[in-house]
Parts: sequence; C-alpha cells; structure tokens
Amino acid sequence: MSGHSVPFFCPYCGDESLRPHGEKHGEWACESCRRVFALRSVRADSPHPPAPDSVGSAGAEGPG
Repeated sequence: MSGHSVPFFCPYCGDESLRPHGEKHGEWACESCRRVFALRSVRADSPHPPAPDSVGSAGAEGPG
C-alpha cells in the first residue's frame, strides 16, 4: 500500500467537489462547504487479515 488516501466525498456535507489543499499530503478542501480536512492511513498490527475459513469456522459444520 502506498499510503495515499483519496476521498470520494466530503465527510461534512457529502459533496464530491474536493481538491488538494495545503502543503502536506492528505489535506483536502471541499469547494461546497469550504471546510478543510486531512486523511491519513492507519495500519493494523498484521498487514494481512486472517483467511475467511479460519474466522469463526470452529463447529460451523456441526457434528458429523
């Protein structure tokens, strides 16, 4: 993952008229409500989620 986050809509008004803002990466300005916000990526402890078969599958098939 490159760490670049691009928003699809403003978290305040929901409009899609966004443009990059400021000197720091991840800062965006909404042209509709005129608010400025920043995005950042947060990485979990494990870079790969567990396989779907290993999550909650114990006893899923029942006795047999």
